[in-house]
Amino acid sequence: MDYQNIKTEDLLKIKTLGQLKAAGYQPKSIKEELRENLIKKIRANENVFEGIWGYEDTVIPDIERAILSRHNINLLGLRGQAKTRIARMMTQLLDEYVPVVFGSELNDDPLQPLTHFAHDLIEEKGDDTLITWWHRNDRYTEKLATPDVSVADLIGDVDPIKAATLKLSYDDERVIHYGLVPRSHRSIFVINELPDLQARIQVALFNILQEGDIQIRGFKLRLPLDIQFVFTANPEDYTNRGSIVTPLKDRIESQIITHYPKSIEIGKKITEQEANLDGKPLSNIHVPELMRDLIEQIAIEARGSEYVDEKSGVSARLTISAYENLISAAERRMLKNGESNTITRVADLIGVIPAITGKVELVYEGEQEGAGLVAYNLIGKAIRSQFVNYFPSPEQKKKEKEGNPYVLPLSWFGEGNSLDILASQSDKEYKSALLQVPGLEEVVTQLVTDLPEKEKEFFMEFALHGLAEYSQLSKSLLDTGLQFKDLFSSMFNMGMGDDDDFDEDSLN
Repeated sequence: MDYQNIKTEDLLKIKTLGQLKAAGYQPKSIKEELRENLIKKIRANENVFEGIWGYEDTVIPDIERAILSRHNINLLGLRGQAKTRIARMMTQLLDEYVPVVFGSELNDDPLQPLTHFAHDLIEEKGDDTLITWWHRNDRYTEKLATPDVSVADLIGDVDPIKAATLKLSYDDERVIHYGLVPRSHRSIFVINELPDLQARIQVALFNILQEGDIQIRGFKLRLPLDIQFVFTANPEDYTNRGSIVTPLKDRIESQIITHYPKSIEIGKKITEQEANLDGKPLSNIHVPELMRDLIEQIAIEARGSEYVDEKSGVSARLTISAYENLISAAERRMLKNGESNTITRVADLIGVIPAITGKVELVYEGEQEGAGLVAYNLIGKAIRSQFVNYFPSPEQKKKEKEGNPYVLPLSWFGEGNSLDILASQSDKEYKSALLQVPGLEEVVTQLVTDLPEKEKEFFMEFALHGLAEYSQLSKSLLDTGLQFKDLFSSMFNMGMGDDDDFDEDSLN
C-alpha cells in the first residue's frame, strides 16, 4: 500500500500500530516534512504565503530557502511587518495529519517513540497499540517572550507529587512535568520577541537546538525533540530591552530581515485585506483612490518624521486602523443626516487622528509637540506629498506671471471670505459650501484628468487643503470641523491674540 496516496478519510480509519505499518507509513522529521511539501508547492507554482504582500521577491524566497535547508529561522524586523503571521502560515506546509501514540504526552510518533510511556505501551500492546491522528493546525505553539518566562515554562520541572505518587526517584523522566518546548515535539514552535527573554532562559535552548538534550534541576535527559523553531525579534530590542545571546544566535541557522511595504500600491492591498469592515455599508460609501493613497502616505510620512522614533517603526496597523476610522467617519455623517449614500472627504482625516496617536512612538521633540499635533501634521504632509500628483505646485505657479490657476480662489479668500467644512455637513451643504469659492471648480475640472463626476467636490476640497499645506491659505481646526481663510489675515489675527491654527483640545 502507498501511504502517501491514501485518501484522508481512509487514513483516519487507521486505528492501530499494526494497521499503520501495513499502510506503509515511514516517520520523517518536521523539517523534512516542511521541505517535501514546499517542493510540491513550488513545482505546482502555488503560493504558500497567500495574503502576504510585498515580500514576493525578498522575504518569501529567503524563507523558502531556509525551509529547503532545514533551518531554524529568526524573523528580524520592526513591528507590524507580518512576522508572526508568516510563522503561523508555515503550518500549511505540514502534512494534513500525522499519527500519534494515543495518550502520549509528547505526541510520540508510533514508529519513533520518544517517551517512557510510549515505549512501555508499544512493548506491552505491540501492533494493537492504539493511535490517533493529529491535524496540522494543532501542530503550532506560540509563546511571547517576557521577562517573567521561566525555564519551567519552556522546558519543564520535576513534579514532586508525581514522584511520590508513582514512587519514583527524581532522576526518572516520568516525574518531569514538561514545558511548552517538549510538548511541541513534531510541531512548529514560535517565540515572539526573543531578545526580551532573559539570557539564562535563552541558554536553556542551546542544547535543544543542537543536540536534543535538556537539563532540569541538574538531571540531564536525552530527549531528541523534533521541532521547527521560528523566532521573531525587533532590532530595537537589541539595545533597548535585551539581546539574543551569541551562542543562541549562532544556532539559529537563518536570520531573515523583514521590511515595510515598498510602495503605496502594496500598502493599499494590505490595508484593504486586513481592515475589519464587517457590517459597514461599503456599497453606500465611495472612497476615492486618492483617499486610499492618503491613508498610506500618512504612514510613509510617519516613518520619515523627525518626531517619530524610527527604531520603533510604524506598524501597518496604523493604516488599517486609520482606514477603519475613515469609513466610520463617513458612516457616522451619513447616519446623522439620514442619507443613503456619501463619499469620504479630506476633512474626514481628522477622524483618523486617534488611530495615529496610539501607533507611533515619539522621540523627545515629538512628546514636546504633543501626539495630537504630530498626527495632524503627518496628515498635512501626506496631503502635500500627494497634491503635486494631481495639481501643479502652487509655489511654482506663484512665481509665474501668467497662467496661475489658483488666482481666483485665493483672491476670494484674500477679500476676507472664509469657508467652513464641518464634520456633520450633509453632502448637499458640503457641495454648496465648496461651490461658493470662485474658480475652485474650474481648477479641478481643468487640471484633474479623468475626473469622476461624483469625486468633483472631493477634489475641490483636496485643492484647498493642498493650497493650505503650500502656505497659500490658512487652515484651522474648529470644534466641529475645519475653516479655510486667507493666510495673511489669519497671521494678522494671530498676532492680535486669536487662537493658533491648531488647538489640541479641539481633538478631544
